[in-house]
Amino acid sequence: MTDSDDEIPTLPSDTLSALQEFYADRDARDRKFQELQSAAEERASNQKALSMDAFAEDWNESQFWYSDDTATLLAGRLLEGIDATKTIAVVSAPSVFVQLKNLLNQSGKSEDEKPKLWLLEYDKRFNVFPEFVFYDFNEPFGLPVAMKGTVDSFIIDPPFLSEECQTKAAMTVRWLSKSWGSKDSRLIVCTGERMETLIHKLYRPQGIATTTFLPVHTKGLSNEFFCYANFECGHWKWKPRDGL
Repeated sequence: MTDSDDEIPTLPSDTLSALQEFYADRDARDRKFQELQSAAEERASNQKALSMDAFAEDWNESQFWYSDDTATLLAGRLLEGIDATKTIAVVSAPSVFVQLKNLLNQSGKSEDEKPKLWLLEYDKRFNVFPEFVFYDFNEPFGLPVAMKGTVDSFIIDPPFLSEECQTKAAMTVRWLSKSWGSKDSRLIVCTGERMETLIHKLYRPQGIATTTFLPVHTKGLSNEFFCYANFECGHWKWKPRDGL
């Protein structure tokens, strides 16, 4: 055995620096996540605004968070005219859910005066919130039976731009809806432009249409993204359909 055989291998300085930076970023996210978990468990969120910073996007899981402005705007539309007798379901749109929590915490309302929230989400990191319900679009009815027919308003952002994913998400909405086939509840669907015809077909009983509002994501998207809704408001109007 030579002296060289006893030498401990070392990484190039630039590789070592990049590795240290990676671990530092990961540790910082872990600390933020633990702080958020503690805040949720101790109901400290009433004093401190929640943030999506603790939840890194996983592009392999098709996770693309909205900007704070977009998430807040969408959350605000769901809260208009809502009282404690209503239930809002957020399906695969956790950044909107976080802003719903923030807006309700800032409203000064007591817990008894707030609407019920549900976050239907595949990513189990969000189970730090008591409103979390595990949801896999491959099992559109794989939810607690007590939830059936109880939801007044929805926002849905199906994770994949496929007919299967979009259709199964719509099946979930129909199963959950308290008033499917009427326009009594607010419905928002945010997904790609190429899903437009399918979205109009799936949610036609709810009176959905393409709006003029274009959601913005924190890191941008290569696909054109639309907002569909069954109501107009001060932030968007329905776009005229071709041939009409």
